[in-house]
Amino acid sequence: MRLRPLCVVASAVAVAVVFAGAAAAPRAYAAGNGQSLCIGHHPQDFIWYTSSCTGHDEPEIDPLSNAPGSAQDLTWTIVLPTDQAGTTAGQAGQVDSVGPTFWIGGTVTDPNSLFGEAFLELQFYPNSIVTNCTAGGGFDVTYSANTYSACSPVWEVSPTGNSESAAFNAMLIDNSTGGPLLMHAGDTITDHQYVTAARDGMHITVTDLTTGHSGTIVLNSKVDGPLMPAFSVQKLGNALSWGLVNDAPNSLVWEIGHTGDYTTPAGQFCLPGSATKPPCYSFDVPSWLRFKPLQIKGVTFGNGSTANSWAAVSDTGGEAEVLGNSFVGPTDCSGYGGPFCTYPFYAFNQTLNAFTFGGDYPGTSKDFGQALQFQQTEDCTSPQGGFPQYCSTVLR
Repeated sequence: MRLRPLCVVASAVAVAVVFAGAAAAPRAYAAGNGQSLCIGHHPQDFIWYTSSCTGHDEPEIDPLSNAPGSAQDLTWTIVLPTDQAGTTAGQAGQVDSVGPTFWIGGTVTDPNSLFGEAFLELQFYPNSIVTNCTAGGGFDVTYSANTYSACSPVWEVSPTGNSESAAFNAMLIDNSTGGPLLMHAGDTITDHQYVTAARDGMHITVTDLTTGHSGTIVLNSKVDGPLMPAFSVQKLGNALSWGLVNDAPNSLVWEIGHTGDYTTPAGQFCLPGSATKPPCYSFDVPSWLRFKPLQIKGVTFGNGSTANSWAAVSDTGGEAEVLGNSFVGPTDCSGYGGPFCTYPFYAFNQTLNAFTFGGDYPGTSKDFGQALQFQQTEDCTSPQGGFPQYCSTVLR
Protein backbone atom coordinates (compact mmCIF):
# COMPACT_ATOMS: atom_id res chain seq x y z
CA MET A 1 0.00 0.00 0.00
CA ARG A 2 1.46 3.28 1.06
CA LEU A 3 3.01 4.74 4.14
CA ARG A 4 1.48 7.01 6.69
CA PRO A 5 2.93 8.99 9.48
CA LEU A 6 1.93 8.55 13.07
CA CYS A 7 1.80 11.54 15.34
CA VAL A 8 1.04 11.63 19.00
CA VAL A 9 -0.26 14.80 20.60
CA ALA A 10 -1.02 14.70 24.27
CA SER A 11 0.02 16.35 27.44
CA ALA A 12 3.32 17.85 28.24
CA VAL A 13 6.78 16.68 27.25
CA ALA A 14 7.95 16.80 23.65
CA VAL A 15 10.61 14.58 22.12
CA ALA A 16 12.08 14.89 18.65
CA VAL A 17 11.40 12.06 16.21
CA VAL A 18 13.15 12.00 12.84
CA PHE A 19 11.99 9.75 10.02
CA ALA A 20 14.43 9.07 7.20
CA GLY A 21 13.23 10.55 3.93
CA ALA A 22 10.89 13.15 5.43
CA ALA A 23 11.58 16.73 4.52
CA ALA A 24 10.55 18.04 7.91
CA ALA A 25 11.46 16.63 11.31
CA PRO A 26 8.21 15.72 13.07
CA ARG A 27 7.60 15.71 16.79
CA ALA A 28 5.91 13.31 19.15
CA TYR A 29 4.57 13.93 22.63
CA ALA A 30 4.44 11.84 25.75
CA ALA A 31 1.09 10.09 25.57
CA GLY A 32 -1.46 8.67 27.91
CA ASN A 33 -5.20 8.30 27.94
CA GLY A 34 -6.77 11.00 25.81
CA GLN A 35 -3.81 11.32 23.46
CA SER A 36 -4.39 12.51 19.92
CA LEU A 37 -2.71 10.17 17.51
CA CYS A 38 -2.39 11.08 13.84
CA ILE A 39 -1.65 8.16 11.59
CA GLY A 40 -1.05 9.80 8.26
CA HIS A 41 -0.19 8.33 4.94
CA HIS A 42 3.13 8.38 3.22
CA PRO A 43 6.69 9.18 4.33
CA GLN A 44 8.77 9.81 1.24
CA ASP A 45 11.25 12.54 0.45
CA PHE A 46 8.82 14.63 -1.58
CA ILE A 47 6.14 14.52 1.16
CA TRP A 48 6.27 16.43 4.43
CA TYR A 49 3.92 16.20 7.36
CA THR A 50 1.96 18.60 9.46
CA SER A 51 0.56 17.97 12.94
CA SER A 52 3.71 16.34 14.32
CA CYS A 53 3.49 13.21 12.21
CA THR A 54 6.12 10.52 11.78
CA GLY A 55 6.40 7.73 9.23
CA HIS A 56 6.44 3.95 9.29
CA ASP A 57 5.64 0.98 7.09
CA GLU A 58 2.39 -0.76 6.28
CA PRO A 59 2.37 -4.39 5.15
CA GLU A 60 -0.88 -4.95 3.27
CA ILE A 61 -3.07 -7.61 1.73
CA ASP A 62 -5.23 -6.99 -1.34
CA PRO A 63 -8.15 -9.04 -2.65
CA LEU A 64 -8.07 -9.12 -6.45
CA SER A 65 -10.83 -9.20 -9.06
CA ASN A 66 -11.31 -8.36 -12.72
CA ALA A 67 -15.03 -7.70 -12.28
CA PRO A 68 -16.22 -4.26 -13.44
CA GLY A 69 -17.00 -2.10 -10.42
CA SER A 70 -15.15 -4.41 -8.01
CA ALA A 71 -13.14 -1.49 -6.58
CA GLN A 72 -16.33 0.51 -5.98
CA ASP A 73 -18.42 -2.04 -4.08
CA LEU A 74 -16.79 -4.57 -1.79
CA THR A 75 -17.49 -6.11 1.61
CA TRP A 76 -14.76 -7.33 3.94
CA THR A 77 -15.51 -9.90 6.64
CA ILE A 78 -13.03 -10.03 9.53
CA VAL A 79 -12.83 -11.33 13.10
CA LEU A 80 -11.28 -8.92 15.60
CA PRO A 81 -8.17 -10.11 17.49
CA THR A 82 -8.12 -10.81 21.24
CA ASP A 83 -5.58 -9.82 23.92
CA GLN A 84 -3.59 -12.51 25.65
CA ALA A 85 -5.33 -13.38 28.93
CA GLY A 86 -3.75 -11.82 31.99
CA THR A 87 -2.01 -8.96 30.18
CA THR A 88 -2.65 -5.32 30.96
CA ALA A 89 -2.32 -2.00 29.14
CA GLY A 90 1.05 -1.48 27.51
CA GLN A 91 2.28 -5.04 27.83
CA ALA A 92 3.31 -7.48 25.13
CA GLY A 93 0.34 -9.70 24.45
CA GLN A 94 -1.99 -6.73 24.12
CA VAL A 95 -3.15 -6.35 20.51
CA ASP A 96 -2.19 -2.68 20.35
CA SER A 97 1.39 -3.35 21.52
CA VAL A 98 2.49 -4.37 18.01
CA GLY A 99 1.09 -1.23 16.37
CA PRO A 100 -1.54 1.40 17.12
CA THR A 101 -4.10 0.49 14.44
CA PHE A 102 -5.06 -1.69 11.54
CA TRP A 103 -7.28 -0.36 8.80
CA ILE A 104 -9.28 -1.11 5.66
CA GLY A 105 -8.88 1.52 2.99
CA GLY A 106 -8.84 2.56 -0.62
CA THR A 107 -7.88 5.20 -3.17
CA VAL A 108 -10.49 7.93 -3.71
CA THR A 109 -10.72 11.02 -5.90
CA ASP A 110 -9.89 14.44 -4.50
CA PRO A 111 -9.64 17.51 -6.77
CA ASN A 112 -7.36 19.27 -4.28
CA SER A 113 -4.85 16.44 -3.87
CA LEU A 114 -1.74 15.46 -5.82
CA PHE A 115 -2.74 13.60 -9.02
CA GLY A 116 -6.38 14.06 -7.99
CA GLU A 117 -6.09 11.13 -5.58
CA ALA A 118 -6.46 10.75 -1.82
CA PHE A 119 -6.50 7.72 0.44
CA LEU A 120 -9.20 6.50 2.82
CA GLU A 121 -8.35 4.55 5.97
CA LEU A 122 -11.07 3.14 8.20
CA GLN A 123 -8.83 2.78 11.24
CA PHE A 124 -9.67 0.26 13.97
CA TYR A 125 -8.12 1.04 17.38
CA PRO A 126 -7.47 -1.99 19.62
CA ASN A 127 -8.28 -1.70 23.34
CA SER A 128 -9.69 1.76 22.72
CA ILE A 129 -12.82 3.84 22.91
CA VAL A 130 -12.62 6.82 20.58
CA THR A 131 -13.78 10.11 22.10
CA ASN A 132 -12.87 12.35 19.15
CA CYS A 133 -11.75 12.10 15.52
CA THR A 134 -9.90 15.33 14.85
CA ALA A 135 -10.08 17.46 11.71
CA GLY A 136 -6.35 16.95 11.20
CA GLY A 137 -6.77 13.18 10.90
CA GLY A 138 -5.97 12.33 14.52
CA PHE A 139 -7.97 10.59 17.21
CA ASP A 140 -8.44 10.70 20.98
CA VAL A 141 -8.87 7.39 22.77
CA THR A 142 -9.23 5.95 26.24
CA TYR A 143 -8.18 2.44 27.21
CA SER A 144 -10.78 -0.34 27.31
CA ALA A 145 -9.55 -3.93 27.16
CA ASN A 146 -10.65 -5.93 24.12
CA THR A 147 -12.75 -3.04 22.80
CA TYR A 148 -12.49 -1.53 19.31
CA SER A 149 -13.73 1.72 17.79
CA ALA A 150 -12.88 3.56 14.60
CA CYS A 151 -12.24 6.80 12.70
CA SER A 152 -12.02 7.32 8.93
CA PRO A 153 -9.32 9.84 7.95
CA VAL A 154 -8.79 10.50 4.24
CA TRP A 155 -5.25 11.62 3.42
CA GLU A 156 -4.44 14.15 0.68
CA VAL A 157 -1.20 15.70 -0.54
CA SER A 158 -0.99 19.31 -1.65
CA PRO A 159 -0.07 19.55 -5.38
CA THR A 160 2.26 22.44 -4.44
CA GLY A 161 4.41 22.17 -1.37
CA ASN A 162 3.66 18.45 -1.06
CA SER A 163 2.32 18.61 2.48
CA GLU A 164 0.09 15.81 3.69
CA SER A 165 -3.12 16.55 5.58
CA ALA A 166 -6.58 15.16 6.17
CA ALA A 167 -9.31 16.00 3.65
CA PHE A 168 -11.87 14.30 5.88
CA ASN A 169 -12.22 12.48 9.20
CA ALA A 170 -15.24 11.12 11.02
CA MET A 171 -16.07 8.82 13.92
CA LEU A 172 -17.85 5.56 13.22
CA ILE A 173 -21.12 6.13 15.10
CA ASP A 174 -23.45 3.42 16.38
CA ASN A 175 -26.81 3.89 14.65
CA SER A 176 -28.59 2.67 17.79
CA THR A 177 -26.82 4.61 20.55
CA GLY A 178 -25.48 7.74 18.86
CA GLY A 179 -22.07 7.11 20.45
CA PRO A 180 -19.01 5.45 18.95
CA LEU A 181 -19.67 2.02 17.51
CA LEU A 182 -18.01 -0.25 20.06
CA MET A 183 -16.90 -3.65 18.83
CA HIS A 184 -15.23 -6.35 20.86
CA ALA A 185 -12.51 -8.94 20.55
CA GLY A 186 -13.74 -12.05 18.78
CA ASP A 187 -16.64 -10.25 17.10
CA THR A 188 -17.22 -10.94 13.42
CA ILE A 189 -17.73 -7.70 11.53
CA THR A 190 -18.36 -6.68 7.93
CA ASP A 191 -17.06 -3.50 6.32
CA HIS A 192 -19.07 -2.60 3.21
CA GLN A 193 -17.51 0.18 1.11
CA TYR A 194 -19.68 1.32 -1.79
CA VAL A 195 -21.20 4.20 -3.75
CA THR A 196 -24.82 5.19 -4.24
CA ALA A 197 -26.79 6.96 -6.97
CA ALA A 198 -26.38 10.20 -5.03
CA ARG A 199 -22.64 10.14 -5.77
CA ASP A 200 -22.04 11.93 -2.49
CA GLY A 201 -18.83 10.11 -1.66
CA MET A 202 -17.91 6.53 -0.84
CA HIS A 203 -20.11 5.04 1.87
CA ILE A 204 -18.67 2.86 4.63
CA THR A 205 -21.11 0.67 6.55
CA VAL A 206 -19.69 -1.45 9.36
CA THR A 207 -21.89 -4.12 10.88
CA ASP A 208 -20.98 -6.13 13.97
CA LEU A 209 -22.58 -9.48 13.15
CA THR A 210 -22.06 -10.63 16.73
CA THR A 211 -24.06 -7.81 18.35
CA GLY A 212 -26.18 -6.59 15.43
CA HIS A 213 -25.00 -2.99 15.88
CA SER A 214 -23.86 -0.95 12.86
CA GLY A 215 -22.80 2.49 11.67
CA THR A 216 -22.22 4.34 8.40
CA ILE A 217 -19.80 7.06 7.30
CA VAL A 218 -20.19 9.00 4.04
CA LEU A 219 -16.99 10.50 2.62
CA ASN A 220 -18.28 13.96 1.74
CA SER A 221 -15.63 16.57 2.55
CA LYS A 222 -16.77 20.09 3.43
CA VAL A 223 -13.87 21.51 1.43
CA ASP A 224 -13.08 18.93 -1.26
CA GLY A 225 -16.59 17.60 -1.91
CA PRO A 226 -17.59 13.95 -2.44
CA LEU A 227 -14.60 11.59 -2.28
CA MET A 228 -15.42 8.82 -4.75
CA PRO A 229 -13.52 5.61 -5.61
CA ALA A 230 -10.67 6.49 -7.98
CA PHE A 231 -10.75 3.17 -9.86
CA SER A 232 -13.41 0.77 -11.09
CA VAL A 233 -11.55 -2.54 -10.99
CA GLN A 234 -9.78 -4.13 -8.01
CA LYS A 235 -6.66 -5.16 -9.89
CA LEU A 236 -2.93 -4.66 -9.49
CA GLY A 237 -1.63 -1.52 -11.16
CA ASN A 238 -4.62 0.59 -10.17
CA ALA A 239 -2.42 2.11 -7.49
CA LEU A 240 -2.23 5.39 -5.61
CA SER A 241 0.22 7.45 -7.66
CA TRP A 242 1.83 9.20 -4.69
CA GLY A 243 2.12 5.95 -2.76
CA LEU A 244 5.12 3.70 -2.31
CA VAL A 245 3.59 0.47 -3.60
CA ASN A 246 2.08 -0.77 -6.83
CA ASP A 247 -1.03 -2.54 -5.64
CA ALA A 248 -4.81 -2.71 -6.06
CA PRO A 249 -7.10 0.18 -5.03
CA ASN A 250 -8.39 -1.39 -1.78
CA SER A 251 -6.47 -3.19 0.94
CA LEU A 252 -6.17 -4.13 4.60
CA VAL A 253 -3.09 -2.89 6.44
CA TRP A 254 -1.64 -3.14 9.93
CA GLU A 255 0.37 -0.06 10.89
CA ILE A 256 3.72 -1.17 12.29
CA GLY A 257 6.98 0.49 13.30
CA HIS A 258 5.57 2.34 16.29
CA THR A 259 4.94 1.50 19.90
CA GLY A 260 1.31 1.03 20.93
CA ASP A 261 -1.15 3.58 22.19
CA TYR A 262 -0.64 2.62 25.86
CA THR A 263 3.03 1.73 26.09
CA THR A 264 5.63 3.99 27.67
CA PRO A 265 6.47 5.96 25.63
CA ALA A 266 3.30 5.70 23.53
CA GLY A 267 3.08 6.01 19.77
CA GLN A 268 6.81 6.40 19.35
CA PHE A 269 8.57 5.54 16.10
CA CYS A 270 10.73 2.44 16.58
CA LEU A 271 13.13 0.37 14.51
CA PRO A 272 13.82 -3.33 14.09
CA GLY A 273 16.23 -4.51 16.74
CA SER A 274 14.93 -2.22 19.46
CA ALA A 275 14.29 -4.45 22.48
CA THR A 276 14.16 -1.71 25.11
CA LYS A 277 13.48 2.01 25.41
CA PRO A 278 11.06 1.32 23.80
CA PRO A 279 10.63 -2.32 22.80
CA CYS A 280 9.54 -2.44 19.16
CA TYR A 281 7.10 -5.35 19.29
CA SER A 282 6.13 -4.74 15.63
CA PHE A 283 9.31 -6.54 14.57
CA ASP A 284 9.09 -9.46 17.00
CA VAL A 285 6.95 -12.23 15.51
CA PRO A 286 6.70 -14.13 18.85
CA SER A 287 4.97 -11.04 20.32
CA TRP A 288 2.28 -11.28 17.61
CA LEU A 289 1.75 -14.94 18.44
CA ARG A 290 0.86 -14.12 22.05
CA PHE A 291 -2.62 -12.85 21.19
CA LYS A 292 -5.42 -14.36 19.09
CA PRO A 293 -4.99 -13.12 15.52
CA LEU A 294 -6.94 -10.89 13.23
CA GLN A 295 -8.87 -13.15 10.87
CA ILE A 296 -9.54 -11.98 7.32
CA LYS A 297 -12.40 -14.25 6.30
CA GLY A 298 -12.86 -12.90 2.81
CA VAL A 299 -14.11 -10.18 0.47
CA THR A 300 -17.31 -10.18 -1.59
CA PHE A 301 -17.80 -7.76 -4.47
CA GLY A 302 -20.99 -6.02 -5.53
CA ASN A 303 -21.82 -8.59 -8.19
CA GLY A 304 -21.70 -11.38 -5.60
CA SER A 305 -18.31 -12.74 -6.65
CA THR A 306 -15.40 -13.24 -4.27
CA ALA A 307 -11.71 -12.47 -4.60
CA ASN A 308 -10.14 -14.70 -7.25
CA SER A 309 -6.68 -14.15 -5.79
CA TRP A 310 -4.83 -12.18 -3.11
CA ALA A 311 -1.62 -10.14 -3.10
CA ALA A 312 0.71 -8.67 -0.47
CA VAL A 313 3.21 -5.81 -0.43
CA SER A 314 5.18 -3.74 2.08
CA ASP A 315 6.19 -0.08 1.87
CA THR A 316 9.67 -0.85 3.18
CA GLY A 317 10.40 -4.19 1.54
CA GLY A 318 9.71 -6.41 4.55
CA GLU A 319 12.96 -8.21 5.30
CA ALA A 320 14.81 -5.37 3.54
CA GLU A 321 13.83 -3.02 6.36
CA VAL A 322 15.12 -5.38 9.05
CA LEU A 323 18.43 -5.66 7.17
CA GLY A 324 18.71 -1.87 6.89
CA ASN A 325 18.16 -1.86 3.12
CA SER A 326 15.12 0.43 2.95
CA PHE A 327 14.64 4.20 3.17
CA VAL A 328 14.15 3.72 6.92
CA GLY A 329 17.92 3.37 7.07
CA PRO A 330 20.17 1.40 9.44
CA THR A 331 18.56 -0.73 12.15
CA ASP A 332 19.80 -2.38 15.31
CA CYS A 333 19.71 -5.85 13.71
CA SER A 334 22.92 -7.59 12.70
CA GLY A 335 20.93 -9.91 10.43
CA TYR A 336 17.46 -11.31 9.95
CA GLY A 337 16.02 -13.43 12.75
CA GLY A 338 16.20 -13.38 16.49
CA PRO A 339 14.36 -11.16 18.98
CA PHE A 340 12.95 -7.93 17.50
CA CYS A 341 14.56 -8.66 14.12
CA THR A 342 11.70 -10.43 12.34
CA TYR A 343 8.98 -8.98 10.13
CA PRO A 344 5.29 -9.95 10.48
CA PHE A 345 3.60 -11.57 7.49
CA TYR A 346 0.32 -12.83 6.06
CA ALA A 347 -0.56 -16.51 6.19
CA PHE A 348 -3.56 -18.68 5.42
CA ASN A 349 -4.92 -20.62 8.36
CA GLN A 350 -6.80 -23.76 7.36
CA THR A 351 -8.25 -24.24 10.86
CA LEU A 352 -9.70 -20.71 10.96
CA ASN A 353 -10.43 -20.65 7.20
CA ALA A 354 -8.97 -17.15 7.09
CA PHE A 355 -5.88 -15.12 6.35
CA THR A 356 -4.03 -14.01 9.47
CA PHE A 357 -1.28 -11.46 10.02
CA GLY A 358 1.71 -11.67 12.33
CA GLY A 359 3.17 -15.17 12.20
CA ASP A 360 2.47 -18.87 11.93
CA TYR A 361 -0.47 -19.20 14.32
CA PRO A 362 -1.68 -22.73 15.16
CA GLY A 363 -3.55 -24.06 12.15
CA THR A 364 -1.45 -22.21 9.56
CA SER A 365 -1.40 -24.15 6.30
CA LYS A 366 0.64 -21.76 4.13
CA ASP A 367 2.75 -18.72 5.01
CA PHE A 368 3.87 -17.71 1.49
CA GLY A 369 7.57 -17.46 2.33
CA GLN A 370 6.90 -15.49 5.52
CA ALA A 371 8.61 -12.06 5.27
CA LEU A 372 9.91 -12.92 1.81
CA GLN A 373 6.35 -12.55 0.50
CA PHE A 374 7.18 -8.83 0.37
CA GLN A 375 9.34 -7.61 -2.54
CA GLN A 376 12.60 -6.06 -1.30
CA THR A 377 13.34 -3.63 -4.13
CA GLU A 378 11.24 -0.97 -5.88
CA ASP A 379 10.89 -2.49 -9.33
CA CYS A 380 7.50 -1.02 -10.26
CA THR A 381 6.49 2.51 -11.24
CA SER A 382 3.55 4.65 -10.11
CA PRO A 383 0.67 5.10 -12.61
CA GLN A 384 1.27 8.87 -12.62
CA GLY A 385 4.47 10.69 -11.76
CA GLY A 386 6.86 7.86 -12.60
CA PHE A 387 7.92 7.27 -8.98
CA PRO A 388 9.50 3.92 -8.02
CA GLN A 389 7.19 1.60 -6.10
CA TYR A 390 7.41 -1.82 -4.52
CA CYS A 391 5.67 -4.46 -6.66
CA SER A 392 3.00 -6.69 -5.13
CA THR A 393 3.35 -10.46 -4.78
CA VAL A 394 0.35 -12.62 -5.69
CA LEU A 395 -0.04 -15.07 -2.81
CA ARG A 396 -2.72 -17.34 -4.21
